[in-house]
Amino acid sequence: PIDDLPKVVLLSQSLVYPPYTQMEVGIATQLMMRAISKATGYSVREIEEFYKKFGDLGSAAEECAKKKKQLTFFKKKLTIDFVFKTLQELGKITGEKSQDKKLSILSGLLLNAEPLEIRYIVRTVLGELRIGVAEGIVRDAIAQAFLIPKGIEKEKAIEAVEYAWNILSDFGEVARIAKEEGIEGLKKVKPVLGRPIQVMLGLKAESIEEVLKRHPKVIVEFKYDGLRMQCHKKGEKVWIFTRRLENITKQFPDVVELIKKYIKAKECIIEGEAWPIDRKTGKPLPFQKLSQRIQRKYDIEKMMREIPVQLNLFDCVYVDGKLLIDKPLHERFKILSSIVKEVPGKLMLAERIVTGNLKEIEEFYHKALRLKQEGVFLKNPDSPYIFGRHVGGWYKIKPTMETLDLVIIGATWGEGRRAKWLSSYVLGCRDPDTGKFLACGMMGTGLTEEQFDMMTKILKPLIIKEKGREVKVKPKIVVEVGYQEIQKSPNYESGFALRFPRLIRVRDDKGPREADTIQRIKHLYETQGKAG
Repeated sequence: PIDDLPKVVLLSQSLVYPPYTQMEVGIATQLMMRAISKATGYSVREIEEFYKKFGDLGSAAEECAKKKKQLTFFKKKLTIDFVFKTLQELGKITGEKSQDKKLSILSGLLLNAEPLEIRYIVRTVLGELRIGVAEGIVRDAIAQAFLIPKGIEKEKAIEAVEYAWNILSDFGEVARIAKEEGIEGLKKVKPVLGRPIQVMLGLKAESIEEVLKRHPKVIVEFKYDGLRMQCHKKGEKVWIFTRRLENITKQFPDVVELIKKYIKAKECIIEGEAWPIDRKTGKPLPFQKLSQRIQRKYDIEKMMREIPVQLNLFDCVYVDGKLLIDKPLHERFKILSSIVKEVPGKLMLAERIVTGNLKEIEEFYHKALRLKQEGVFLKNPDSPYIFGRHVGGWYKIKPTMETLDLVIIGATWGEGRRAKWLSSYVLGCRDPDTGKFLACGMMGTGLTEEQFDMMTKILKPLIIKEKGREVKVKPKIVVEVGYQEIQKSPNYESGFALRFPRLIRVRDDKGPREADTIQRIKHLYETQGKAG
């Protein structure tokens, strides 16, 4: 049935909720083992032995189910709808005795499942489906199933699916529209206020000269050392999302008030960069201070007073019923300027100049660095808004030392004084073809005790497998890493190893999908000797 289609699409991605909701099933490995134990009659210790043998809790659970120690009478045949709703229900259980309630529901579900079904239910709940379905495969599959058989060219079909996904951020919903309304339905998709869209991303440029060869005149904007915010307004209601589509509205009531008061449009989606300010000097604070506000769930008013932010707006995508993505940037900025009432030190338009003069751009770039910002963006004034991809049109110019954004995929418990911390971290780069993360280095030097403590607190809940002192973690945490050089290495799955990697910062504003790819590491390896 058509109602099952969105559920199947989400489940194939190991999801139970669309990513932008931030809802999760919330079942850790230990609780899952208890549920398997209750459903099969095996002890947790026996299940752990199977887990060690197979290296995957889903396969371990399947094995236990095949040799089940307790009989199940009157098994209920599982349907997609029942499994999906049950898993969604698990994510909504909170409060006192929530773990007991989750255990009861989950073990009941496993009790009714066939051994093969158990394998995939366990993997889905733990977010470890292991069927290699990256977003590109889901996109192509929707096009192949519902558009290409109707005679639509493959490229146009994929483009339409991607366009709708960039606006809705939910492949389940996109699949339903593609089946019921075809390509025309996908093309008509409009933003839903309160639901984040995929943001346009810039490319790293080798030099200012390289950009000027392509675009003789550019908009030059400060690249603020802050947090990108996508702000939605609908009357008196405001939502704020990060570039990775996380809803951070509650953490920034000060920004909510500014948008309500000083944005004249009734409805809009506008974008800017928020950066932390020292109350006494008015100068920027390190990005880590802003991280404290993002992570804070309590004492938000106090944190707001201690770490105020300034929001600098640079683009608008939607204003009072009109989608502006096809309009050139210079027109979008003009519209943005007309709906913003600036408040010095709180809500401002991005600092920018329009020029084709190399000397002027260099002076503006050095001004940004003097003011402790990251660098500058060079933007083609005629560029449309292109969702969700690093495409030509926006170019980042930053100081020459390259860094990489990588995902932590494993760690090792320390020894001696460091025994209480996860103190070495396996770094992974993304393979865009499979969606997997490939190990490319081990980072453990240059961190303070405070940082080890912070990293352990972040990573401990994400542990999915332990073997001796080594642990495997869910690929969720993105870190910006500096290094001396990239070397070829057969010891890592990627084929490359970072020499002397060091932590620069945790990238709260980035999701695993935005981590650097294996192709980027290969490119840096091939060009690292050519600089200068």
